[in-house]
Amino acid sequence: MSTTRPYSPGDRGPEPSGASGTPGGAAPAAGAPDGGVATPTAEPVSPEGQPGGAQVRRLSFEDQSGVVPLARDFTRQALYDWGWLPAATADRRAAAEDVLLVVSELVTNACLHAEGPDLLTITCDRKVIRLEVTDRGTGRPSPRTPHRAGRPGGHGMFIVQRLCLDWGVQRLPDVAGKTVWAELGTPS
Repeated sequence: MSTTRPYSPGDRGPEPSGASGTPGGAAPAAGAPDGGVATPTAEPVSPEGQPGGAQVRRLSFEDQSGVVPLARDFTRQALYDWGWLPAATADRRAAAEDVLLVVSELVTNACLHAEGPDLLTITCDRKVIRLEVTDRGTGRPSPRTPHRAGRPGGHGMFIVQRLCLDWGVQRLPDVAGKTVWAELGTPS
């Protein structure tokens, strides 16, 4: 259930002050599973199937509210750290904006259709940025067909399909839920 798209993946700056629930739009640290406060991981790692040197960030949504702006702020900070932002060209800005929009759509879908997201994982190498949203839902996301541009709702996976190089759903045996992933090309 994935489609390859020819589009490259951009940002206009931080969310307006307070959009994430913190001053200046800064993302608060994610809650740790043990009830403490965890700092999102930012170390370079080589995940399975990724070439060495890939950058990975993870954000747990446990005990968090306002998860969509939180996910956007977290992703925006990663894009700044990885040099996508501030964007030097319109193409680079558009690429960062596409990444932020896809994160918003995937997290929103998890909120609307899957009891909320559990984890956001962002992996970036030289060619591709991969966004993964893990949730406990049993459904299978797909673009609504036919797509009705003038009607409210039903646009999330259509947007993901149009902006991404590829996307899909991964389920692990004996694990509740799923991971919805999407890949976008890095700016040149």
